[in-house]
Amino acid sequence: MNPKKRVETITHWIKDYCFKNNKNNLIIGISGGIDSAVTSTLCAKTGINTIPVSMPILKHPKLESRSLSHIKWLKKKFNNISEENINLSNIYENFKKDLNKFQSEHGLANSQARLRMTTLYQIATYYDGLVVGTGNKVEDFGIGFYTKYGDGGVDISPIADCLKTQVWDMGKELEILEEIIEADPTDGLWADGRTDQDQVGLNYQEIEKAMMDEKSINRSRYIEIRKKNLHKMNPIPICKFDFD
Repeated sequence: MNPKKRVETITHWIKDYCFKNNKNNLIIGISGGIDSAVTSTLCAKTGINTIPVSMPILKHPKLESRSLSHIKWLKKKFNNISEENINLSNIYENFKKDLNKFQSEHGLANSQARLRMTTLYQIATYYDGLVVGTGNKVEDFGIGFYTKYGDGGVDISPIADCLKTQVWDMGKELEILEEIIEADPTDGLWADGRTDQDQVGLNYQEIEKAMMDEKSINRSRYIEIRKKNLHKMNPIPICKFDFD
């Protein structure tokens, strides 16, 4: 499917889902990355009120600048945008202070994503809207590269069946800001600004090839990462009883 058709299909899917579920507001976190930029634009194209939310926590000037630039671009291009800018830095610092006994760098990174999820749902509840996910197929169903009950906590996932390269293609089709398309993917959850590739050890093109080709030189690394994160992708384990 070409990027234009993919854009049309997803836009129609979002609009149809909202109509069937009587929802008139779409709430989406804007990170400054390609996934949230594309997804928020797809939401805006439906004509449904779209609320992009910037939620800075750590001091990442480039990410914050791209986030605000994208929201400004959305407002200029569409008339159904109602932005929210909520600084979560103080909440996060108090969270760290009060939980100082339980210091874990990885835990704190995930807690940032969960604070953002909580914020989005507070806004969504106020507007009786839907929290829109920005995860792609590689992250959500390939290597599980997301925070459980963080950015994985959403109501709908419009681009979750799209590979990362397909998201980039849609970004070009939608004429997303060049600085966002060209930026190195990062979750923005680390003070040192590490990229997705720094964390995973592979870029998205390499991961996609490993997903689809069992003979890929990176297949073993892909399987290793996937196994470690299957608990996110599989249903929550339930202790079941036989009442026969």
